[in-house]
Amino acid sequence: MDVFSDITGIRSFVKNQKRKGKTIGFVPTMGSLHDGHLSLMKLAGEKADEVVVSIYVNPEQFGPSEDFEEYPRELELDLEKCQKMGVSAVFTPSDEMMYGPEKFLKIEVNDLNRYMDGGSRPGFFEGILLVVNKLFNIVAPDVAVFGQKDIQQFIILQQMVTEFNHDIEMVMNPIIRANDGLALSSRNAYLSEEERQKAPGLYRSLQYIEKQISDGVDSPKLLLDHQKSELEAKGLKIDYLNVFVRKTLTPAETLIKKEQYIIAGAVWLGETRLIDNILIEF
Repeated sequence: MDVFSDITGIRSFVKNQKRKGKTIGFVPTMGSLHDGHLSLMKLAGEKADEVVVSIYVNPEQFGPSEDFEEYPRELELDLEKCQKMGVSAVFTPSDEMMYGPEKFLKIEVNDLNRYMDGGSRPGFFEGILLVVNKLFNIVAPDVAVFGQKDIQQFIILQQMVTEFNHDIEMVMNPIIRANDGLALSSRNAYLSEEERQKAPGLYRSLQYIEKQISDGVDSPKLLLDHQKSELEAKGLKIDYLNVFVRKTLTPAETLIKKEQYIIAGAVWLGETRLIDNILIEF
């Protein structure tokens, strides 16, 4: 497995592979890799001949009061995991390599970031679009694989690929969960033992809402209010909990037959923010 910290090195690697007729599958990550990330690498390996992984904690997607400095960084362990997954190359750039001494340009998002994580974290998706657009231009993959846990991210990036004419197939992998249903996340490491016991409550609430909608409930407001109260009673602080139209990422007041929806929530447990979602067609 090759490891490159410079743009010239990773570009040269990809060009050499493409000259041999190989396709490139790409998995962008912020490191602290868990089984969810490894499943993305596995899928990328099924979709392409060679897998490239980036490990970079992107400062542009963290707000002033967020956990950029505390975000877990375990590069040596991450590289071992990548090697075991048969990854061909890993790109580990520095901030200076990615952004240089000064930036004059930025990317803006309209509407798709108004709700869900975009509504709670101003500037979050602009930072993600900026770094992924750069990574796509650097790596030039044929396929890029992301996880469903960050479904708003995937939908916005998919729109970027369409509007910016990237010649890349976007693939979304299902959420990988612990045995008790908790969606795997690098930030789960922040949870205390007591918080970890409470954490699967978010997924159980989403499942309850999914069951009621599947049974024919087409106006979810009372369901949502009830589940918010249940979660708060268990000590989870609600950031958002709602049913969103998949196409527009806007809250759905009345569900329409044959429309796709995202039942999604974000909660705080102590200092840790957890997100989760379930896709459903009414």
